[in-house]
Amino acid sequence: MDKLVIIPTYNERENIVSILQAVLALAGDFHVLVVDDSSPDQTAQLVRDLSTSFPGRLFLEERKGKGGLGTAYIHGFRWALKKNYAFIFEMDADFSHNPNDLIRLYNACAFENADLAVGSRYVRGGGVVNWPFSRILLSKGASLYTRILTKMRVQDPTAGFVCYRAVVLAEINLDSIRFVGYAFQIEMKYAAWQLGFCIKEVPIIFQDRTRGSSKMNKGIIKEGVLGVWRLRKYVSTTDYRSSQSMN
Repeated sequence: MDKLVIIPTYNERENIVSILQAVLALAGDFHVLVVDDSSPDQTAQLVRDLSTSFPGRLFLEERKGKGGLGTAYIHGFRWALKKNYAFIFEMDADFSHNPNDLIRLYNACAFENADLAVGSRYVRGGGVVNWPFSRILLSKGASLYTRILTKMRVQDPTAGFVCYRAVVLAEINLDSIRFVGYAFQIEMKYAAWQLGFCIKEVPIIFQDRTRGSSKMNKGIIKEGVLGVWRLRKYVSTTDYRSSQSMN
């Protein structure tokens, strides 16, 4: 078992079968874990039905209630570490992340000395498609704001298309990750950066979803804006390093 792609879902029945088939068709024997938060639209049932066609490669974890993106990923991280996967990916279900780019993220970690590879919209060669100008302005502004406040040299700190080497997730104290929405992606990169891991940005073209509804809301954006301020204060009093990694 080498590579696991974690895909959190909530009401993604319009996308889930197609995205899973695309990932599982890639060369390199990618496995997929779907973490579903009790989707009323029966997303989980579609995953269960499809899993019979991919025994030992497609897995489902169902959670009660809608717990948020960050807790879904952390649930997936813990599951992946217990199963001894070496490379663990974050990916959206809605095709905003091109499944083919998983191979490029993997190569950055496996062969180019990256501990954490970020699918970046804001490095040379990256970009976005089908976003209104207001959304681009918000995203780029958030990235600049984060870099100024944290001093972290990542051009796309809010990116949600990521590959981790397992050692990174094992080293981070996942209990210390406090944010669940927009700021979760920032905090995970910040924790890895604070612990001295090498972060490499891989250019991607991000395409806005064409089916289903976005999960972005004002509360998530507010968490991101206020959360960056809190990160700097928090890290001065609480280490992100896992206690197990110090034993």
